[in-house]
Amino acid sequence: MDALIVGAGPGGLMTAIYLGRFKRKVAIIDANASRAALIPESHNLPAFTHGISGVELLARMREQVAALGIHLVEGRVDTLSKETGGFVASVRGTNIRATKVVLATGIVDRHPPMKDWVSAVAQSLLRYCPICDAFESCGKRIGVVGPLDHAIGKARFLRGFTGEVVLIPINDIQEGKGSLVAKPHEAEVQITAALARLETRDGQIVSRLVDGSSAEFDVIYAAMGSEVRSELSLALGADHTAEGFLTVDQKQQSTISGLYGVGDVVSDLHQISVAFGHAAVAACHIHNELPLNYS
Repeated sequence: MDALIVGAGPGGLMTAIYLGRFKRKVAIIDANASRAALIPESHNLPAFTHGISGVELLARMREQVAALGIHLVEGRVDTLSKETGGFVASVRGTNIRATKVVLATGIVDRHPPMKDWVSAVAQSLLRYCPICDAFESCGKRIGVVGPLDHAIGKARFLRGFTGEVVLIPINDIQEGKGSLVAKPHEAEVQITAALARLETRDGQIVSRLVDGSSAEFDVIYAAMGSEVRSELSLALGADHTAEGFLTVDQKQQSTISGLYGVGDVVSDLHQISVAFGHAAVAACHIHNELPLNYS
């Protein structure tokens, strides 16, 4: 096999589309865990004037991949190892060999304390990416939840879209300090007592605070950070940033020859358009690195 793509989100599927159109033999490993599937409606993708849901976008892309005859394997890659001439991936006890591997494994968001955060996301009450959808929040009352030093930047960004931004701190879940350290004057927003939990009520999202008070918002943005799905590349010994992102060159190739990364696994700018660009660059380089496939 010419290339194995791990991850069937926008970046992985776009890589497959390019390679399939280059007439390369490709397989995709799909763990059905794309972060994009949670997007209720995206308005910053070109050509979709009225927006498109993440589920619909992925379905359209999967249809395009299927039309190219690309095999999609359901499951997770248990292990990935380097061997002479390429790589071998173990998926549910089956070994899959490929000359090149593209990791499009993405990230996993950390969620605020809330029982049904999935439903809140579907209703656009709980959001994670102001770069994606702050425009749709213009003029609304917005809360930003997270460790103060991490959440201040997101709160200040959102302040450019509405005059009502409230920063709701939470204990530092990353380091377990249990302390609240911030520079309130830098946030230019109101800062409340620490968060106890979030709830939904009558089309709004409610913050319950540790001091017993509460406040209602039109939208809450989580600024809790994320975990990079970089276990496979870490196990191979590829270089990573301090935050866990796979380090790649201008062709999206890692420090291990033949191993590529696209999308959120290599970038903290979590945008579908960025993943698309990564995919095009990686696929073109892979095609040019492989032996010519004359008809």
